[in-house]
Formats: sequence, structure tokens, C-alpha cells
Amino acid sequence: MTAWSPEFTTRPELLGTFGMCASTHWIASAVAMGVLEKGGNAFDAAVTAGFVLQVVEPHLNGPGGEVPLIVWEAKPRRARVLCGQGPAPAAATIAHYRDALGLDLVPGTGLLAACVPGAFDAWMLLLRDLGTIGPAEALAPAIAYARDGIPVLPRISATIASVEPLFRQEWPTSAALFLPNGSVPAPGTLLRNPALAATYERIAREAEAEGGSREERIDRARRVWAEGFVAEAIDRFVQETEAFDTSGRRNRGVLTADDLARYRAHWEEPLAFDYAGVTVLKCGPWTQGPVQLQTLALLAGFDLDALDPCSADFVHLVVEAEKLAFADREAWYGDPAFVDVPLAHLLSPAYNESRRALIGKEASYALRPGSVPGRTTPWVDHEAASRALAPLEAAAGEPTLARLGAVGGDTCHLDVIDRWGNMVSATPSGGWLQSSPAIPALGFPLGTRAQMFWLRDDHPNGLAPGKRPRSTLSPSLALKDGEGWMAYGTPGGDQQDQWSVVMLLRMLHHGLSIQQAIDAPAFHSRHWPSSFWPRAAQPGRILVEERFGPETIAALRARGHDVVVGPPWSEGRLSAARREGGVLKGGANPRGMQGYAVGR
Repeated sequence: MTAWSPEFTTRPELLGTFGMCASTHWIASAVAMGVLEKGGNAFDAAVTAGFVLQVVEPHLNGPGGEVPLIVWEAKPRRARVLCGQGPAPAAATIAHYRDALGLDLVPGTGLLAACVPGAFDAWMLLLRDLGTIGPAEALAPAIAYARDGIPVLPRISATIASVEPLFRQEWPTSAALFLPNGSVPAPGTLLRNPALAATYERIAREAEAEGGSREERIDRARRVWAEGFVAEAIDRFVQETEAFDTSGRRNRGVLTADDLARYRAHWEEPLAFDYAGVTVLKCGPWTQGPVQLQTLALLAGFDLDALDPCSADFVHLVVEAEKLAFADREAWYGDPAFVDVPLAHLLSPAYNESRRALIGKEASYALRPGSVPGRTTPWVDHEAASRALAPLEAAAGEPTLARLGAVGGDTCHLDVIDRWGNMVSATPSGGWLQSSPAIPALGFPLGTRAQMFWLRDDHPNGLAPGKRPRSTLSPSLALKDGEGWMAYGTPGGDQQDQWSVVMLLRMLHHGLSIQQAIDAPAFHSRHWPSSFWPRAAQPGRILVEERFGPETIAALRARGHDVVVGPPWSEGRLSAARREGGVLKGGANPRGMQGYAVGR
């Protein structure tokens, strides 16, 4: 018996017909709604809010990061994926990292972990192909917030405080930007970023200077970023800087202006899986997105309708299915432009019937990827648990994560639906303020997504020049009866497709509304290797919110799960927007006290 009841929700599930915007920060949701109110469509709103998220959640994403997104275009009735994940630089070779530098993992911070920043080009490509406004209008709110200041969230203040010694001792450019007046900004005060405001102002000015069509001006903005002053400033900073990172020493990066000039975001077809009357769409195996589809394929053989959505039976079944799906992520996923990922086999009925038989009444402590006919199962990391307790204890004489800069970054999420039924689900991330030294000429740091590569040439996710890392970023979109039904997602690294799938299951099998499903007690597993440095695992470990209650927690432990009980509202930052019969619905997560949905 849980202390939770679906009769009470922390917020109303919003209902309307005009527009619905939900995100991880109330300002971004309000900005997106403002774009809709001025006549823009969902794509205009998502782009404008996406740039705002870079400013208002600098501890969770930034201009140096990346964004995958899934869209539903109502008029042609078409879903597409937009890949804004930049690849590894041309000089990012296993030989350089492993042999020349003596590394066994790509560092989790600093310049060596930088991939090509992909977010800016992706947002602009979305605006060009599907939006209606120009680049200056899309950038204007982000410029205003960067120039005039954002209200500092408690988590921003706490994140800056956790890396304050690193900033002062090793990353002076970050200290200058994020320690205004020489101190950690207090919650509720205003934090300004005039350098970022100037960067986006200059891009807008150069994009608009020569006039031309809306599309021509957007493409000019993309070139200014990839081939103009932005790329030049990144190249200069990387070449001139040796940055302290999680290896415990200072390293020079390998990203160049040529890498930026070669990169452009692009459109792809989504992966699809039919489940319980909906078609779930995900990005390809350059993300972890297919694990949600694999989890659903495994659960399709069980009667979830008969289970209490907060019972030990439900949690056990979902976690054990996820263990199998994520084991396949570890073994088989990688950039499909470089490796042949056997997704048709992994999602096939016969494969999932055989895998389903591995789910027993007791918790598994094994990492068990499946086999593929005619192939040798790739290496998977069975030693990850040994890294869980004390990462790099001997590094630099100060064996603290704050000293090394390994303070967990997170992510943002954004869902938008307009009155015409267009939809966007986007998960921007990377380039957190704690990821890498800030580039003073631009007002932002680079990202660290390359830490998700393995330094092995025999693995689908092994590092290679021009290759996309297998990212955790995982927006979701679902169709019903061939029409866009729901955009949804969450921040949370490896937890994204755990929290998202549980929300979806509770809607489809137990009839919960968006807000009920978000508010319900949540959980996640840490059974498999983390995607983030130091790539640790905690076999059998699940984290559950206290609201599950002592009986459910005891029952999970009786099944052999290593249960850690967290605070009542500690799991997940979900949001979603849905369209049913012309009615728009929206909800956002109360946890963290910053996500919000706006609609009418």
C-alpha cells in the first residue's frame, strides 16, 4: 500500500485548444507560450524556448551542447527526428587518448571530452525547415535574459558552490563568469551573462545584415556559428588552453574550427514500435532511445493491466525488463553511420519471447546482453561495479569529485503542441557550466558528450573521428490512430527511458492522466554501467521514492533487490503534452520546483 492516491495531483492537468507548452523551467514554458500567442507555430516556440533554456538552466545545458528532437508535422502527417548530436572531432582517436595520453576512459570534464557543439545548428535547422520566424526573433528572449539576468535557482547556486574550488584553482574563466563579485551567486539573485548576450546579438546582427529570405537569414546564422567568429573563438581557446579534468591532470583538447565547419544537423526517420494501441517513436541507436522500445517489447508479454501501478510486482517486472534492454544497449548500440546495429532483431517477437523467459521472481544481478545470429556479442563492461565506490582516489592529491569537476550534469526537456496539432519533443543538454572551462569571448563552455565513448575499437560505441557518441538524450513522441498523440520526456541521463516508460505504462494500462502519472511514486535502477565517467554500475540497485511505503519496499527487498529509499519527491523531472479529440493536455513535474506546463 502506498501513501499516494491518484485523486490528488500537485497541479491540475492543463486542458485547452490553443497551445500547450511544458518544460523543465517555467520561464521556458512561458516564452514558448508567448511565441504561440504571437501567431508562431510549435516549431517556432520550441526553438525560442530552447535558446532560453540555455540561459535559465546553465547547470543543465548550454550553447556548447547538443539536442535530439522528434517532431510531428500535422499537415503532411509526418514524424521526423532531428539529430543535433555533434560527432567526435577529427583528431579524437583511440590511439591519441589511450596510447599517447595513457587514458582508459575519456575524461568526464574538460576539453578532451568535447564533441562538436550541435544544438545551435539543430535549432536553426528546425526553424528554417518548419518555423515561420527569423533568427533574430528566435534569439531575442535568450539575449534579453543573458543580458538582464536570470533568477538563480537553488540548484544553480549549489552546483556552482560544488565546483567553486575548481573554478578558483584551475578554471579562472569560469570563475569570472559564474562567481560574480568573487562569490557564489545566492538563490533568488540575478545572474547575468553579457558575453553570451553579445555572442547571440552578433550572430543575429550578421545573419540579418544582408537581408534576404527568412531561410537565407537562418542559413547565414548557421554559417556564422560554424564558420565565423564562434568557430574561430572555440578553436583559439582549445588550442591555447590546458584544462584540468577528471584524469587528475591538465589536458589540451582536440576540437578545431574545421570540425565545426564540417558539421551540420540533419533529419532522420524515427524508430517505431506499436504497443497497447499507440506507436512509440524514438531516435536511433546513436541515443539510448531504443531501450524504451525494447522494454515495451519485453513487457508486451505480461498482463500489466492486472497490476497495481505502484506495487512491488509492477516495479520488479519493469526493472527486470529494463535490465535486459539496457544490457543490449551496452553491447549493441552505436552510431549507425559507423556500425550495423541489429535493431530489427532486438525488437522482433521471437527475440523478445526468448528474452522474456529470463525474467524471474527474483532480482537478477547479472548483466545479460542477448545474442544475434551470425554475430559475436561485443564486449560489455562487467567490471563497472568496481568503479562505483572510489573513482580515481589518487588523482591530483585531492581525491574529491569537486576537485576533479565530476559534478553530475543533467539535462532539460521541452514539449510543445500548437493549435494545428504540430508537436515537438526535445531534450537539450551538454555544455553545462561545470563541464569545461568557459570560453570568455563567447560566454559558454564546451560539452563533454565524448565521455560516453569507450576507448575500444572492438565495440559499437568505440571512439572514432566523426562518430556520434551513444548519447543518453532521449525525447519521446507517441502516435495514436496515425496522428500525433503525445510528446513527452525527462532529463536524467540513464534514467530518462526508465522514468519515461513508467509514465507511459501507467497511462496506457491504468488510465492515469498526465499529471497523475508524473506525480505517482517513481523509481529507477543503477544495475548497468553508467554512461557518464567513471562508468560505474551498482548491480541490483534500485532507488525508490519513500512514498511507495514500507510494505512495497519490504516486498522488493524480499525479491532480492538492493533497495535505496530516497526522499518522497526525488525521482524524475517528467513533462508531457498530449492531443486527444482536439483537446490539448499538459503536465509537468513538481520535483525540483521549477518545471511547469502552460497552456490554454
